[in-house]
Amino acid sequence: MKQLRFYTQQVVWQEVPNETSLAFLITGCPLGCKGCHSAESWKVGSGQILSEIYLAEQLKKYRHLISCVLFMGGEWHLEQLLARLKQVREAGLKTCLYTGLEMHELDLRIISELTYLKTGRWIAELGGLNSPNTNQRFIDLRTQENLNHLFIRAD
Repeated sequence: MKQLRFYTQQVVWQEVPNETSLAFLITGCPLGCKGCHSAESWKVGSGQILSEIYLAEQLKKYRHLISCVLFMGGEWHLEQLLARLKQVREAGLKTCLYTGLEMHELDLRIISELTYLKTGRWIAELGGLNSPNTNQRFIDLRTQENLNHLFIRAD
């Protein structure tokens, strides 16, 4: 069985609006979007294993500091991602998945474990969540509300 692995781990404030998130950039992404800012995540088998024990240690370490755990990818390791999402929810935290897929392409079991979901492949000419022309969507799955407007700065 292939393991869920990550390239980087960091605490982030902008990726999930109004949440302080522990983010894992999962490796092995099969999409290969042109211009991807995380191309280092494409290599299968690279990075550190995101085991149940490791995640538990990180959740303990960041307890009272984070409100959400963000998985940047990982849907291609369905069972392992589901197990980590359930673990996060059991710890009382919100969950988020950044995927290049559309919602209808995801396994419903993943969606049922998420609080937030970012969908849509990276298309450089359309921009990311901070672009009014983006194809990507950031959804609060509790309300089905599109939160893209929270990423667009009104300078």
